[in-house]
Amino acid sequence: MTRIRPLAAALSAALLMLTATACGSGDDDAPTNVSAKTAALGTLTPGVIKVAVQPYAPYTTVQGDRIVGLDGDILTYVAEKLGLEIKPQVTDFAGMLAGVQSRRVDITIGGVAWSAERQKQGLFTDPPYYSPPAMAVRNGKTYKTVDDLKGLQLGTVEGYVWVKSIQSVPDAKLHAYPDANGVFDDLGAGRVDVGFLDPLIIIAAQKERPELKISTQYLTPPTAAEVKAKPDYQYFQPYQTGFYLPKKATKLEQAISAQIDAMYTNGELAKLVKKYGGDPEQFLRPAADVATARRGVDRPQDWTPPSIAQ
Repeated sequence: MTRIRPLAAALSAALLMLTATACGSGDDDAPTNVSAKTAALGTLTPGVIKVAVQPYAPYTTVQGDRIVGLDGDILTYVAEKLGLEIKPQVTDFAGMLAGVQSRRVDITIGGVAWSAERQKQGLFTDPPYYSPPAMAVRNGKTYKTVDDLKGLQLGTVEGYVWVKSIQSVPDAKLHAYPDANGVFDDLGAGRVDVGFLDPLIIIAAQKERPELKISTQYLTPPTAAEVKAKPDYQYFQPYQTGFYLPKKATKLEQAISAQIDAMYTNGELAKLVKKYGGDPEQFLRPAADVATARRGVDRPQDWTPPSIAQ
């Protein structure tokens, strides 16, 4: 599920997050003997990082008091380095954003896409990974560019940004579904040619539903000229994810970003991406526009996005 959604949606989940916060989120079991360095990170409860999360395997799944999946494993590694205990609060995607923006939680994770609008109301870490434009296709079929999609039956989930992109493809027909299962069902039945979903979702479906006979392919991103001609093609480009924090959580954001950057160089991120079936070359190398999008917005003019080594 790509996480680029209207900010207005966050308001609809405010009550949900309030309920989640009220239930079982007290500080009676806060850790003792928290180091001064950890306490200086400024979390709502010293030594604890409260995380708003939506169950969305294989990116985020809550198992007891643990968050597993790609994003969950990354945050777990970071939290251990910083001496923080993770406490998840389950909500929906809009509630994730609302919880951060109202500072009822310390952070939210799970494929949250950076945008200039969102950063006005919160802080983004450096990207823990970059989400490539992935396609679920029937075995034996190959599609590489946007031109290859012309005239095809294209599926995605209602409300996802790929709806706009698909509607811009000449002679293509949009099939929008309530969830990813509908995309996969019609793809397997031959009613859809290509499904646009987050890559690890497609990779997981390949393993769990072999009867569908599908494969994962990555779309060659449209050129700048193509996006200029059809602005909604921008959603066929890779997007940078980030862990999202409240505006005042500057020390925590900087500490987490430093750990994320280190994970690019020490091999931890590549290991985790591979664990969930992803290709580090696709997930851990930034597109050219990643730096330009953030320089002078929420990063210095000389900011270089993290990347695995060449």
